[in-house]
Amino acid sequence: MKVTILGYWGAYPHQGEGTTSFLLESGDFHLLLDAGSTTLVQLEKILDPLVLDAVILTHYHHDHIADLGVLQYLRQLKPSAPIAELPIYGHSEDLAHFNALTLPGVSKGIAYQPQKELTIGPFQISFLKTVHPVLCFAMRIVERETGKVLVFTADTGYFADLIPFCQDADVLITDTYFLEGMEGHHAHLTSKETGLLAKEANVKKLVLSHLKQDVDLQELKRQTEEYHHHKIETHLAQTLMEIEL
Repeated sequence: MKVTILGYWGAYPHQGEGTTSFLLESGDFHLLLDAGSTTLVQLEKILDPLVLDAVILTHYHHDHIADLGVLQYLRQLKPSAPIAELPIYGHSEDLAHFNALTLPGVSKGIAYQPQKELTIGPFQISFLKTVHPVLCFAMRIVERETGKVLVFTADTGYFADLIPFCQDADVLITDTYFLEGMEGHHAHLTSKETGLLAKEANVKKLVLSHLKQDVDLQELKRQTEEYHHHKIETHLAQTLMEIEL
C-alpha cells in the first residue's frame, strides 16, 4: 500500500496547500480518502482523477469534502467517452450531504455501515465513531494481500477506545491540532494525547496531520515525540509526501 498526502491543514487551506485528503494505492486500485480543498490540484500532479476507483469520507465538514463537487464536475465534463459511475462511500446519518454524493451518470453515494467491516477493492475497512461536533468515523484500513494496516483517526478528541482501534498499526495518521495544554478538547487531539496514543497502541510510524496554521509545527512534533519517548518514527504531514507500507 502507498499513501500520498494531498492535503493536511485543518479547517482551511494555507499558503497554497490544502486540507485533509489522502490517496491510497494498492496495485492498480486508487482510493481517495477525504477530499478537502486543493485535492484536485494535487491529485492531477500524480494521477488522472478519471482513474480513481472509489472515494470514502470520514465526515461532512467542509475541510474534508470541499473538492468533492468539483471532482464530480470533472468526471462529468472531462471524459471523451462514457466512464463508470464513481462510488463515493459515506455515512447516511446526514441525508442532505449523503444524497449529494450521487450525481446520476457520474457518481453514486454508497452508505457504509459503521458497525460492519467494508471491503473496497483490496482494502478491508473498519470504523470507530470519534469525538467530534458532527458524526465522524476513524478508519482502520487493512491491505488484504499484505496485512499492512493504516489507521486514520479522522477528526477527534481523545477517548480510550482509540488505543485498541490503533493497535499495532504500521502507520497512524492523526488529527493533531493543538500543542500540549488543550487536552480533553471536544474535537481534536493535542501533541501529548497523540504521543501517548501512539505509544500505548504500539504503532510503527506516526504522521501528524490536520495541522493548525498558527502553531509552531516543530514544537508540536517535539512534544509528540517526548510523550512516546522518541520510540516511534514521527513525521509532520507534507503535501505529496509518500508513505510506503
